[in-house]
Amino acid sequence: MKLRTIAIAASFFITGQAFAAHDAAAKDAQDEFFNVLNSFCGQAFAGKVVVDNSDDPRFKDKVTILHVRDCGRDEIRMPMHVGDDHSRTFILTKTDAGIKLSHDHRHEDGQPDKLSLYGGNTAEYGTKWRQDFPVNDFSRQLFMANDLQASVANIWSISIIEGQSISYELRRPGREFRIDFDLNSPVENPPAAWGHQ
Repeated sequence: MKLRTIAIAASFFITGQAFAAHDAAAKDAQDEFFNVLNSFCGQAFAGKVVVDNSDDPRFKDKVTILHVRDCGRDEIRMPMHVGDDHSRTFILTKTDAGIKLSHDHRHEDGQPDKLSLYGGNTAEYGTKWRQDFPVNDFSRQLFMANDLQASVANIWSISIIEGQSISYELRRPGREFRIDFDLNSPVENPPAAWGHQ
C-alpha cells in the first residue's frame, strides 16, 4: 500500500512538473511574440487588404500604415492609419492570463469613441509568430449595448511572417478581414494617432 501511495505521489509530481514546464514554454512564446514586435519599434509599414468579404468602404483605395510606436516589456501601442483617419491604435498588454488586445478608437479632438477599448484576450498560448484574441466579456457587453450582436463572436489575430509581413486579422461567422503590412519596405512615420500626442 505504501509503495502504491508513493507511486501515485510520484505520478502527480511528474505530471505537475510537466504542466509547469509546458506553462513556462507557453509564457516564453508570448514573451518572444512581444520581443519580435518590439524589434520593429519606431518603424512604420504600409499595408494592403488581402481578405475582405464585406462591402466596408473604410479601407478601399486608402493608404494604410501600421506604426510600431510605443514599445515596452508589458505593453505595445501600434497606431493604424487609414488615409487621413488617425483614429485607431492597437494596444497589446501582458496580463497574468496571457495577452490582451484592445482597439483604442478616438475622435479627432482626442476624445474616445463610444466603441473603444474593445478587443480580446488570448485563450491559448499561441506562438512566437501568432497570437489569437477571442472577444472578451467587456467587448461582448459593449457590442450588445450598441446593437452589434454579430461582433460578439469576433476573433482577432496578429501574426508575423519573418522578413515578410505583420498581419492584422478579424474573423467571425460570415466575416473575414486581413491586412498585411510589408516589413521589407518601411515608410515615413505618420503623425501621432488622435489622442496620443
